[in-house]
Amino acid sequence: MLTFVGLGLYDERSVTVAGRDAIRDAYRVFAEFYTSRLIGTDIETLESSLGTSIEVRDRAGIEQDPEPILEAAERENVVFCTAGDTMVSTTHTDLRLRAEDRGIETRIVHGTTAQTAAGSLTGLQNYRFGKATTLPFEDAHGGDGVPDSVVATIKSNRDRDLHTLVYLDIKVDDPHWDDSDDTYMTADQAATMLSEPFPDTLGVVVARAGSPDPLVVADTLDELATQTFGEPLHLLVIPGSLHPLEADVLESLAGAAVE
Repeated sequence: MLTFVGLGLYDERSVTVAGRDAIRDAYRVFAEFYTSRLIGTDIETLESSLGTSIEVRDRAGIEQDPEPILEAAERENVVFCTAGDTMVSTTHTDLRLRAEDRGIETRIVHGTTAQTAAGSLTGLQNYRFGKATTLPFEDAHGGDGVPDSVVATIKSNRDRDLHTLVYLDIKVDDPHWDDSDDTYMTADQAATMLSEPFPDTLGVVVARAGSPDPLVVADTLDELATQTFGEPLHLLVIPGSLHPLEADVLESLAGAAVE
């Protein structure tokens, strides 16, 4: 069996009881941390808390060479862990399909996601979020400024009066979680980039969702570009029009000046 376990958003305490049980009962535990990170912990602390060793795989080890995971799951109970919820990334969906094609039973133990946390912390209604997008570093997509696909997604959502969750890029250097050389796009960097195609537009920053000290700040993108928001991970939301209750929450909890 191959069980996919979402570890939640922040540290070793974010995983659910069901997730801990699945990991405890597994013969081998694999993980990847290139799609996202548990920024409040490290691999050694995570292993100590969960009482098991974790075999961390890099992108190639999941997308191009998943055989060690699949071969182990054909014989024993195996767990594959990620930050957040494991099925947010298409890479993980592909791994599940490969397992099913080989007759390996699969199941999912869900974890808290950035999307649900962003809605909870900002007060923006979950059913009013449209398609999400990821804003990459400029050198990651071979061009200048904001990719056309990102602009198109935000415009399409705004045309339909929907909110847009913008995930911010991560440059992962070491697959084994030595993050000293990793780079995390910050919300002020994202606001700077997006303020050109979206001038005078409200943005909502969510920093360190899932941690003991999350931060939510709402202002125009131009103003957010001049501020700092502390340690990663950061998210940025571009709202559509606001329901009165949404406006009240952003005014009270995020400092928004909503007309």
